[in-house]
Amino acid sequence: MTERISGGTSTVSQTLHYYKNVLRLLSHRRSQHRQTSKPPISNRSPLHATRCTLFLCLLSPVFYLPLLGCNRTSHPAQVGERAPAIVIRDGAQTVSLRQYQSQGKVVVLNFWASWCPPCLEEFPSLIELQRRMPNIVVLAVSFDTDANAYRQYLIDNHIAGITTILDLSQRSNTAFDTTRPPETYIIDRNGIIRRKFIGAQDWTTPEIVNYLQNL
Repeated sequence: MTERISGGTSTVSQTLHYYKNVLRLLSHRRSQHRQTSKPPISNRSPLHATRCTLFLCLLSPVFYLPLLGCNRTSHPAQVGERAPAIVIRDGAQTVSLRQYQSQGKVVVLNFWASWCPPCLEEFPSLIELQRRMPNIVVLAVSFDTDANAYRQYLIDNHIAGITTILDLSQRSNTAFDTTRPPETYIIDRNGIIRRKFIGAQDWTTPEIVNYLQNL
């Protein structure tokens, strides 16, 4: 099940900054892909098409709500499949999805970035969810590119009580095909993706809490 629930508003400048970073991520992924595959036959690259799509999104009357999902693919085939066996290393900190699976833990895997206003909106409910349900793991993975800015962001916004880690390599979000945060995956004790959420959520709603309790 893939769900889109949008919340909150952002300014024009925040939205432009958001899409600028999305395009930067797509450019980075395309440069990596060039090194491992043959060039596309088409003269127009996937990045060119994405730029056109994002430009049209900005022309939309609701462009100030970037998470409404303008031409955003949901990849529903991910739900019901085994989650990629990602391993993230950030200095002395190492996180592996397999380690949680071996412990029989349900994982709420949240991809975020400091330049994403809706990501900040949902952090309080993610932290509260972890407090209410200590037997699950709320794992918040940032794909920022500046380690110092990432750590300062955690301090400035009092983000604590959940597992946070920085993936400078961006391999983890790439494995889940995520470039437009926030996106969150519910992964069961067997490592299977059960639900996917696109956009900021209130993670303390009875529906979500009950679902996790019964998973």
